[in-house]
This record gives sequence, structure tokens and C-alpha cells, in this order.
Amino acid sequence: MYRQAAASRTLSVMDAKGLRQILPLLLAAPAAACSGDDGSTGGATGTGTITATGTITATGTGASTGDATSDATGTTAATGTAGTTTDATGTTDATGSTGAVTTGPPLFDVGVGTGGTGGEPPNLCKVNEGGNAGIPCREKAPPDAFSPVLQWGWMGDGSYRHSIVAPMVANLTDDNDDGEIDLCDVPDVVVVVNAQGLCDPARIYVLDGATGTVHFHIEGPFARASTPAIGDVDGDGLPEIVAQSDAGSCNGPSVSVFEHDGTLKWKTNAGIPFNEHAVALADLDNDGDVEIMIDRVVLDHLGNVLFTAPDNQSIIWTTTTAADLDGDMDLEVVVGRSAWHHDGSQYYFNQNAAPGQPAVADLDGDMLPEVLVIEQQGFTVYEHDGTVKYPSQNPTGDTDWRRPAAVHDLDGDDAAEFAVSSRNNYSSFEGDTTKNWSASVLDSSGLASGTAFDFLGDGVAEALYADETTLWGFDGTTGQAVFQAPRRSITIVEFPVVVDVDNDGSAEIVVVSNNGPADEPTVRVYRDAEDRWIQARRIWNQHTYHVTNVREDGTIPQFETPHWTLLNTFRTNAQIEGGQVCKPEG
Repeated sequence: MYRQAAASRTLSVMDAKGLRQILPLLLAAPAAACSGDDGSTGGATGTGTITATGTITATGTGASTGDATSDATGTTAATGTAGTTTDATGTTDATGSTGAVTTGPPLFDVGVGTGGTGGEPPNLCKVNEGGNAGIPCREKAPPDAFSPVLQWGWMGDGSYRHSIVAPMVANLTDDNDDGEIDLCDVPDVVVVVNAQGLCDPARIYVLDGATGTVHFHIEGPFARASTPAIGDVDGDGLPEIVAQSDAGSCNGPSVSVFEHDGTLKWKTNAGIPFNEHAVALADLDNDGDVEIMIDRVVLDHLGNVLFTAPDNQSIIWTTTTAADLDGDMDLEVVVGRSAWHHDGSQYYFNQNAAPGQPAVADLDGDMLPEVLVIEQQGFTVYEHDGTVKYPSQNPTGDTDWRRPAAVHDLDGDDAAEFAVSSRNNYSSFEGDTTKNWSASVLDSSGLASGTAFDFLGDGVAEALYADETTLWGFDGTTGQAVFQAPRRSITIVEFPVVVDVDNDGSAEIVVVSNNGPADEPTVRVYRDAEDRWIQARRIWNQHTYHVTNVREDGTIPQFETPHWTLLNTFRTNAQIEGGQVCKPEG
């Protein structure tokens, strides 16, 4: 039986939106526990082009500018201690105007607590134990609120200014100096950065989500095209960073786990096959210990190899995920054309099918998961038991696919669509593979993904995709471009992520760049000009993120709620209200 958490509700927050949001909290008297555990420009023509005319000047090692220009001169290698955090030295928004740096406490959603007369005050800093209830969303932004501006841009660190993997976001630092790392702190951006060459060794940088200031960096060397994962691997209540180490020549057979401050916890030569792959975390067998998945290799939380699935796809940059495909409460390892039980036994294996990148969602409304696999020449949809539902097809005629898909209700019809890029098109499809729209993009070299988020809370999501020259935002219903911002990339495995990265109660967009001129920021964060966007969760912990795979504090759940029974999304973030995941209504 698939589980679904019971609904409970507390509402938020402490900013300009605060009064209208906190009134329901005063009236509702929630009853939650006080401790949580938990090249050329392509694309459809549209409006809202962002031109960042504010000065972006690298004034020191790891400088970042935007609304908060910082000179991160305290960057350190990971020798077991955190680096020095530097202060913002001024402010510049995307139009060149100046303003004040916010120095007050972070703004945040209500976490857990008891309401009503005589009850304990809400504990705003802890995860809401009923946070995956999927309550209806009440908050909406004004219809004209989609006005992205540059919040900050980080210029990299000397020659280390190229990032070709998606940024991850989680709380790793105690920003308010209260002795705890929790939801009252500002989330941090974790980014893999390499020098000019594609196979040059990479470092991992940890940046302050509000300003782009460098907290510290880990020297590595890391595999520059392997997306790390973040989560509490050892059960100490704090998240770790799990990354694939580099052995030279673009190979990364080793896996390393680092504490939240960059201290090395352990490293193992796991024999990861072939090339650089995305790391994924899950408690596969519900025993309270986290397993680590990289391609077809599964490790335990101490780095011991549990099994290697006999599905040698011989492809690079794979994105393995985990899902309860058979309904028995534990999770299967989904490699693409194959899936494997937590003990390594075969669940299904379509040996004659093309390998590819998996995404799991309910695509036909039967409350059971399907597996969408994006292959080199198109895509195939499998039923939860591995039988083929929709054979391999290529609706756009492009010859180069194999880019991981995002699943989201893009048009507000209460059914999942999936969006995926091919070489020349970013396209939306219904669950039955009917094409809704295609927008012209330019991705001739890599396996870049996209994402989506309902920034206005109106039930219609915006689809985001970053190609070689542009960060695009498309209307989820029509595919019309609603904004575009310049960036440079050779498009390897990166994609933009949507997170409340500064804990202000409003979503932001985080996107990386590479292969650009010296004045090209490595990381950019965009926000609404007036911070009117709906709040997103404050975490994005792995390439195959699907909301229920991780709590906001980095805890990997022992029993993961099947995400297709909650929001039915994949590789997109959720709206939150009152510390709980909510579902937008059209």
C-alpha cells in the first residue's frame, strides 16, 4: 500500500507578506509536535529579457556581485575546517541601482509547534513532521509578478570559474550563531567548479545563498561533470556532501563523503564504471541507514559496495534514481532500462532497449508510477513493472536526446506533463507522449536538463531551461518565452534549480555558467524584483530530486512517501506554506 502523510497546516512568515500570511496561523491553532525529526541565440520570441547592467567586478578571490557584492577573500581548502566567511561590501541590483544590504534575521516559514492559548510557541527552525501533507496552496502572487532581476553573481575563484553541473542547495552553516544548523539559517549553494579544460580537476565551493559569499571550498580533485548529493548520511542530524572524486582523464572511480564544514569523513575506491555520474541518496531498505547510488553501483553509508547491477549501459553522466515501483514500501534502484531490488536482485531488465536517463512519475493517472527513459534517439515509457507502455519515439526529429526530463503539471490541468530538451528544441509532452509545444533552443554538446515552478501560484507553471547562450523561462501552457537572461555554457549536465535560497519566503532561480568571457559569473541567482514569487522549499539535494526524497533539513527519510501520490513531479521543486509542501490549484 502506498502511504500518504496526513494533512496539517500552519502558515507563515515575517516579511512584507507577513500579515496576510500569519493571520491564518493565529486563527487555525495548529497542533504539531515541538520537535521535528525529521553559440547563437535560440528560443521562442518573448518578453522580459533580462540585461544585467549592474557592475559585476571581481574584486578578490571568489568575488560575487548583484544585490550583494562580496569579496570572498577567505576561501580555504578543505583541511578539516571551514573557510572564512566574508561580508558584502555593497549592493547593486540588475539595473545598476544601489540599496541596503539586509542584515536582520532571515525570514522563514513557520516550522513546527503548537498553537492556541497556553501552547508552546512554534519552533520556527525545525522541520515540520507533517511537511509532506500536500495541502492546497493558498498563496498567490500578483499576475504581473514575473519580473526577474539579478540578485547576485559569483565570479569564481581565479581560473576556477567554470561549472558544468547543476548547483545543489542545503543548510550547511550556522549563520545566526545560535549553535545549530537549521531552517533559521540561510541556505548554502554547493557548486562544482573547474578550470578551463573540460577534464581539469574540480573543486567544490560552498556559497552563502543570500549574497554569494564563499564560506569555504573543498580542494578535491573532483569529477567536474559528476553532480554531488547532499544529505544526512551518518545520522548525526547534519547534512554531508557526497561527491565523486577524479582520477584524471575525466574518470571518477572514487566516492568521498564530507562533513557539512568540508572535513573529509571517508573516501572509497568504489570502482564506479566508465565515467562521471550523478550521486543519489535514499534509504532503500527502510533500515534507517542511507544508501548511495552512482550509476549501477550501490554503496552503504560507510562506503562499502553493496552490489553492482549487471546493466553496463556504457554511457556517461547517468542519473540513477530510487522509487518504490512494486508497492512493497522499500525502494528499487532505477537505472533506466532496468530496475533492481535493494538487495541487488533483478526487478526488470529490458536488455535490448536503449540505455538512457530515467524519471519516475504517474504519467497516466492510474496512481502507479511509470518510468520515462530519455534515450539517445528519443524516449520510451515503461510501466512500473518494466513492460513497455509507449515504445521509443522521436517527436521532434532531432538526432540527439538523452537529456534528463522534468515532470510537472505545467498547464494546471491536474495531470503531469514532462519537459525535455533535444539538440534544437525544448518540448512539453502529455503523459501519453502527445506533444504540447516546442521552443527553439541551442544545445549541441551536452545533456542539460530543465525544471519548472509555479512562481505565481496560479496553477500554471513556468518551465525553465538553460541552453548555450540563454536562461529561458517558458509559459507552461503555450511554450511562449516569458523571460530570457544571457549566460554562456558548453551545456554538459547542468540545469537551473528553483529554491528559496536566501530564506526570505520567496523563490529564487540558481543557474551556473562556463566557457564564457572573464566577466561571466560562474553562478547567478535571480529573484523577483519585489520578492513576490511564491515560496519554494529551501533545499535541492541531488540531480534526481523529487521533493519527498529529502526533508528540508537534509534528512533522508527512512520511509519515502511515493512522490507520484503527492505532487507527481520529478526534477522540480515544491511550493511550501507553513513549513509544509502544498499543491497549487489552477
